[in-house]
Amino acid sequence: MIFKDKQKLEKAISKILIDNGLVISIAESCTGGLLSSRLTDISGSSDYTKANFITYSNDAKVALLGVSDVTIRTYGAVSEQCAREMSECLYRKTNADVAISTTGIAGPTGETEGKPVGLMYVGITNKYKSIVQQFRLNPKWNRLKMKHEFTQCALQMLLDSLSEG
Repeated sequence: MIFKDKQKLEKAISKILIDNGLVISIAESCTGGLLSSRLTDISGSSDYTKANFITYSNDAKVALLGVSDVTIRTYGAVSEQCAREMSECLYRKTNADVAISTTGIAGPTGETEGKPVGLMYVGITNKYKSIVQQFRLNPKWNRLKMKHEFTQCALQMLLDSLSEG
């Protein structure tokens, strides 16, 4: 399902979580809490929200989630490996039914070789699988637009994952 209207997207996710008695935990870096905010904007979100972490710094990813400092040193915080560890560690730590993580570069600074502004990874872990998807958005967008679009991508990926069963 693809939704352009953000409220419909969040309501669809909320409905699936509630109808299936599922709880979610969220670990955010590049989205800075916006993903958690959008999911908890829906009335009744306390029924499906377990724990939300904003792990903006590398130290927070290690201390709060349990991401390996070796992973961060080897691949960087903005990497498939880090996004996967963020969601897997969060899943285990909170005993949620589903865990989602975001890590990326919202800009306008922060770009490094091979990691441009607009690069984001989303990790989703549940009892059946752990998946990571890379997104590359328009590097010319301002920071607020980038964060909003990052959350749109993450929410759509979450909805798709939940819809698969």
